[in-house]
Amino acid sequence: MREFHPRLAGVASIYVCGATVQGVPHIGHVRGGLNYDVLRRWLVHNGYDVRLVRNVTDIDDKILTKAADAGRPWWEWATAHERAFESAFDRLGCLPPSALPRATGHITQMIELMQRLIDKGHAYAAGGDVYFSVASYAEHYGRLSGQRLDEVQQGESTASGKRDPRDFTLWKAAKPGEPSWPTPWGDGRPGWHLECSAMSTYYLGSEFDIHGGGLDLVFPHHENELAQSTAAGDGFARYWMHNAWVTMSGEKMSKSLGNTVAIPAILQRAAAPEIRYYLVAPHYRSTIEYSEPALAEAISAYRRIDSFVNRVRQRTGEVGHGTVPAEFAAAMDDDLSTPQAIAVVHNAIRESNAALDRGDDRAANEAAASVRTMTDILGLDPLSEQWADTRGADDAAHHALSELVGSMLQQRQQARAERDFATADAVRDRLQACGIAVEDTPDGPLWTLKDG
Repeated sequence: MREFHPRLAGVASIYVCGATVQGVPHIGHVRGGLNYDVLRRWLVHNGYDVRLVRNVTDIDDKILTKAADAGRPWWEWATAHERAFESAFDRLGCLPPSALPRATGHITQMIELMQRLIDKGHAYAAGGDVYFSVASYAEHYGRLSGQRLDEVQQGESTASGKRDPRDFTLWKAAKPGEPSWPTPWGDGRPGWHLECSAMSTYYLGSEFDIHGGGLDLVFPHHENELAQSTAAGDGFARYWMHNAWVTMSGEKMSKSLGNTVAIPAILQRAAAPEIRYYLVAPHYRSTIEYSEPALAEAISAYRRIDSFVNRVRQRTGEVGHGTVPAEFAAAMDDDLSTPQAIAVVHNAIRESNAALDRGDDRAANEAAASVRTMTDILGLDPLSEQWADTRGADDAAHHALSELVGSMLQQRQQARAERDFATADAVRDRLQACGIAVEDTPDGPLWTLKDG
């Protein structure tokens, strides 16, 4: 871990690998966007002018395949799902990026980068394709991912024009029925790695501060970005950050496995700030193993913050923004340690509740103001205008119901622990009579409202 020193004093430049807009976004897709949004907010709080670029991959094999299967134009399929992703980021409280470039809008920059690489002897054209020569950059290749040169496997299909199986594709020759753009080496479309190098340096310069993305992008995507950019003569990214996955049953959440939790669906089960809390509370480098009990715990934790701030406001009047405790700042400066930062938030709430109980309204209001500032940095301020539409009567009713049902389930668990099964069954039957279904799981009881 290194101390952050930006290339330009007072300015922080960040490039984040965004979505390949092939389908409806799930929580695994948006986690990284939320993590880097927290980073951005922390840098802004510390006085930086933050320039964050998050790209859109709108041309890709999967996009073409899924659009064809659906009988829809590829560009319409990509645009529709780009809107779905941006809606998800917006609903979960992400600040708009400084720029949101699409790959198809930067073909000129990609051609220029390929020409620079060919001129320097690091790339070659073959049959309409263009490849990066890994062997030509052997001394530097693998420095990000730790790949050994003799073990490199790009995961690409074999091609007759490749001089070395370790080489990776910069440009794909046109195929019948596929979109293509003209280049000096023939019509075709860009390779994934080329897109991000061209867009990041176009908007942020040949050298910028932070490059972020998912852990699964370290190799080959980020390794190849770094190789082609530095081989062309660019300084490229000074710092790299990689967020971990959201998993289910130990496997990375992905559409191919069918184990996704789509954003539109999960927003029907929890409010947007509650989902955001669930995804930003763990350390960005820690894997989140999705489960309903874990989500319920996050919902409860966020509601404690919400209830506290509103309790103080009702008791003491308007709550503004306050100072950030040193412990919170130290946690955020320590590789964006959100678990420790959120622990500081909850400690402040406990101290403020104690102040309320002893009648010290001034101390309670000051603590609540500090909580507002800390949660604002995390994108979780309960009084933010961003979350105004989540603070209606329905939410209050659900909160009250959750507290009541939770209390009854605790009574049931205690009765079962004491082998008083008659009482435990009576609690369950009472809940069912009220339209609440209870399911016992290895992680504890879950309750849901029964249909109808």
